[in-house]
Amino acid sequence: MTNTLSLKKLRSFSFKSFYEYLKSLGLLKLMIAGLFFFILIFTNDLRNITLQTMADGYIQVSCFVAATLAVFYALEYYFKIDTKSLLKKYKLYQVPIAALLGALPGCGGAILVVTQYVRGRISFGAVVAVLTATMGDAAFLLLAQAPLTAMMVFSIGLVVGIITGYVVDTLHGQNFLRPPEQEDKIEEHVETHHEIHTLNILWVLMIIPGFILAVLSAFQVLPQNEIITLFGSFSASLCIFMAWYIPRREADTSACSPTINQTYATQGQVSGENDPTYLRVIHDTNFVTTWVIAAFLAYEYFMYFSGFDLQLLFAGWALLLPLIAVLIGFIPGCGPQVIVTSLYLQGIIPLSAQLGNAISNDGDALFPALALAPKASVIATLYSAIPAVIVAYGWMFLFEI
Repeated sequence: MTNTLSLKKLRSFSFKSFYEYLKSLGLLKLMIAGLFFFILIFTNDLRNITLQTMADGYIQVSCFVAATLAVFYALEYYFKIDTKSLLKKYKLYQVPIAALLGALPGCGGAILVVTQYVRGRISFGAVVAVLTATMGDAAFLLLAQAPLTAMMVFSIGLVVGIITGYVVDTLHGQNFLRPPEQEDKIEEHVETHHEIHTLNILWVLMIIPGFILAVLSAFQVLPQNEIITLFGSFSASLCIFMAWYIPRREADTSACSPTINQTYATQGQVSGENDPTYLRVIHDTNFVTTWVIAAFLAYEYFMYFSGFDLQLLFAGWALLLPLIAVLIGFIPGCGPQVIVTSLYLQGIIPLSAQLGNAISNDGDALFPALALAPKASVIATLYSAIPAVIVAYGWMFLFEI
């Protein structure tokens, strides 16, 4: 029995069907939902932290991810681009293309490369290249306040990413850790997207103003107020709800292809390639949002309960600053990396530390990567540390000492 339930049955709202729906969710999802409502109702500080963090995650990450995926999937659809054949044909250019996508501000390009890797289309070296080149959302902060330095950091990251990616592919071959290729076997599946059509419309209506707010936030001109926080937190909640608590497909009870349909009757996964373009954008954005928000909240809760201060960590450790910045880059997500960039802009840490962090950090792309290909993600992150240390200390000894 699958963990999905017909939404038609839910609409009848019988106690039996409601109980079956709750049982299908599983204990973990029910506990998370219960904890979320407890925080919102019975706490003050944690409620404010939770709502603000969810709003930041949606505005700063989800909206850019949705925009990036929308452009890519639309071009793929309208120009009849066969990405699968294209990537196979031009294997030699996968690494620079991946590095270029990673060098773009934000995490959308990196997340796009990770999803292509999970589908078995690109090499492990391309993943290393994109994770090495990406600076995540911290790139927007650097671009807004120090554009010339930002372009230099992006360029260095791009070159280092390409070199590292080719080196990794030379050492291990293009098939190293490549996931098994997924055949497109979902042509006969039964879809229920028409049953949640209202939620899809609501999702689109939220993402459009969300993207405008995201651009303003990226250039540090977005005012903080309760309306924006409520908008962002509600939109993030909608993404998580659709990803985790709404069945995406019904299991097929006919004799045509029950195994295939049951395989795809799951929640919280990336989209199928035969989905309509808008559904691919919605599903993949919701998947990324769920992991990003979870990591953001884990980080903020840790900082709240521990009282840890990154600025104090840097104080009095001049020669170790690049190494510390590189190690902070291992922390998934953009929050710690934004702090490092802020410290550089304030003159607290040198450019060598900023370069090390920019190369070693993987931004929010690491969350879906860890969920879909954990072993490859960890190894790729460790590989990115090598050029990060070399570049950071090379810059320090050449220009700062």
